[in-house]
Amino acid sequence: MALIVYLKPTSVLDIGVGFGKYGVLCREYLELWDGRGNYSEFLRKIDGVEAFKKYITPLHKFVYNRLYDDDIMNIIDKIDFRYDLVLLIDVLEHFNFEQGNLLLSKILQNNKGAIVSTPKKVSNQKDVFDNKYETHKSQWTKHKLTAYGESFFFSDSVSYIAYLSADKDQSAALRSEFLMRKVKRIPAMDFVIKTTGRVFAKYKKITGHS
Repeated sequence: MALIVYLKPTSVLDIGVGFGKYGVLCREYLELWDGRGNYSEFLRKIDGVEAFKKYITPLHKFVYNRLYDDDIMNIIDKIDFRYDLVLLIDVLEHFNFEQGNLLLSKILQNNKGAIVSTPKKVSNQKDVFDNKYETHKSQWTKHKLTAYGESFFFSDSVSYIAYLSADKDQSAALRSEFLMRKVKRIPAMDFVIKTTGRVFAKYKKITGHS
């Protein structure tokens, strides 16, 4: 969610919505926290894909503008909208490598960027809740994910969490932003940064240097 909030997408496609958790979180973080103070007016387009129809509840129909109840591989070429952000959260491991490669290629070709989260150690999971789409079929690595263009990886002990895009500047901005966030968490570092900034500002004012 830290990545999503930083990116501020106006349109999101959540693939494999499951319980609808990330649809709800995107509505809350992007709509309720945007300063407008309007609880019910949604300005962002948040769509979802869920192949297992038994998962779909009234919650999904409220949160998502449009919900595609089909396998993403059947409809990826039919979606005629370019999203700011596509979410593949704990989804990629449910495809074999051939399907996964094709899906990632099409997503990055037709949309601005994607956040992918996939376990570093995929468990041996068959169908759960009588849902064949829950079966684990592939183990992805950081090396495999970097093959799709520009990437930024968010540090996590359990999963590979990556922002993938063709936009080199966006990936560089993410690296700078989250490196600075790490630095600021170092004790007293925020004070050091602010003090250093004031010193340089005073120096430039005195000397006239830019």
